[in-house]
Amino acid sequence: MPSGRRKAIPTDSLMQLRQRLDRLPKKSPERAAQVVAIAELYGVSPSTVYRALNFIHKPHAAHRADHGKPRVLQQAELERYCELIAALKLRTTNKQGRHLSTRRAIELLEDYGVETVQGLIKAPKGVLSRPTVNRYLSLWRLDQARLLRQPPATRFQAAHSNDCWQFDLSPSDLKHIDKPEWVDPARGEPTLMLFSVVDDRSGVAYQEYHCVYGEDAESALRFLFNAMAPKADPTFPFQGRPKMIYLDNGPVAKRRVFQNVMQALGIEWQTHIPAGRDGTRTTARSKGKVERPFRTVKEAHETLYHFHKPETEAQANEWLLRYLVRTYNVQDHRSEPHSRIEDWLANLPAEGLREMCTWEQFCRFAREPERRKVGVDARVTIEGTAYEVEPDMAGETVVLLWGLFDDELYAEFGGARFGPYYPVTGPIPLHRYRTFKRGKADERSDRIRSLADQLGLPIAALAGDDVRLTPPAAPMALPRQPFDPEVHEYRFPSAIAAKLAIADDLAQPLAKLPPEDQTFIHQVLSETLTRRIVLERIRGYFRHKKAGEEHAG
Repeated sequence: MPSGRRKAIPTDSLMQLRQRLDRLPKKSPERAAQVVAIAELYGVSPSTVYRALNFIHKPHAAHRADHGKPRVLQQAELERYCELIAALKLRTTNKQGRHLSTRRAIELLEDYGVETVQGLIKAPKGVLSRPTVNRYLSLWRLDQARLLRQPPATRFQAAHSNDCWQFDLSPSDLKHIDKPEWVDPARGEPTLMLFSVVDDRSGVAYQEYHCVYGEDAESALRFLFNAMAPKADPTFPFQGRPKMIYLDNGPVAKRRVFQNVMQALGIEWQTHIPAGRDGTRTTARSKGKVERPFRTVKEAHETLYHFHKPETEAQANEWLLRYLVRTYNVQDHRSEPHSRIEDWLANLPAEGLREMCTWEQFCRFAREPERRKVGVDARVTIEGTAYEVEPDMAGETVVLLWGLFDDELYAEFGGARFGPYYPVTGPIPLHRYRTFKRGKADERSDRIRSLADQLGLPIAALAGDDVRLTPPAAPMALPRQPFDPEVHEYRFPSAIAAKLAIADDLAQPLAKLPPEDQTFIHQVLSETLTRRIVLERIRGYFRHKKAGEEHAG
């Protein structure tokens, strides 16, 4: 037989042969002829063809008997090495997602080993290979993609309206407006920020524009008051104090004044867990409820600003409120067969919504605490504005509570709150009053002074109360060194320096003095250059000379 013929019969040829044989009668001589033709074609015997036809429909394993099991090591041992390699890659992962490669991790494990609680573990060289380790890392779900995968999302929804509001800020696509209400020249043009609250149950949204320099608590509190207060539009009933506000862990939630206001209003606040604090969870899953209105407003409403751009903040808020009331909040609820605002009205709590306080009461809540030392005049200055507090606080450190939205000031001192105090201008007018009203500290000081005047001390505290029968021994003379005052006296370095000092003391040049005066000065300087003695003699000489001239006149 030719050597180029194939010894193995292809499966498709066997299948075609089986189909031809099935169409022939069982005792037809053509069946044997078909088998002989295939045997000659592939260079095998007819028995081999019959044998292949018998095996073609028998079930057989698609994989080896040890498929999925390691053959280079025991499964437990290889699984331990794969866990160590996965731990090395996870430990070396940085914020950009870079980590050790599998090849490098195998090299470290073979050359140096890894220290664990059980001790140093070192892999034998040449046993582990990169394809094998990568295959079993994926098979046993130890690869990076699965280890860093976030846990399953937990979707929650409030049971009633106003049970939970989600609050967030987002820069508007408009960025700026032509006529902002105020501009800080030192900080440039303010950013047009979009403030939003969304009811967790119904999805009703309320938003406002504010020109701000970053996320500040003052603008956030002003917006939250407007969101909780009754609206001027009677067709938009969204109002009331929520039981909880859910917001990100930004500057607003960290401000003490925001926390004080929420506590005074009886509102709990919950922040997102920062990345890295909850395992592989990067951030909260519920942000979509507050981010969805931002995207809708920017795509369906702010895109129309290409035709007509708002000039002022008030005009932008008027257009935005009209869109929210007439378009967004009347759209379908995400799961219920009615609109968002209808869902909010239908799921109000049985006890009703909690009404919002007045603006004046809200201003009293919004006070920023700050530790300051009061001046000796019982005044304290905040951002250029002076306030006059209680006289007892003069010179003391107090906690000031100054309002974000008003000019009132409260002070906490000694565990009590005092106030309100209002700005004062200028010094105290003449003939108005000379002293402050006497307080408890002044009364206490007077009582201590009176007690000090009445106190007496026995003479024994000074003279002693011990009785001596024999005179004490004479004290022994102590060796002494006399103090030389001349050593520490200031001396003029020269006669010229002394004459300059004398001329300065007399306030006139020495050349203008009479000859007898100049002679006296030369005589004094020839005797001593000590500054104290020279000036005493010169002053005494001219003082007596002046007195004699007056008597002579």
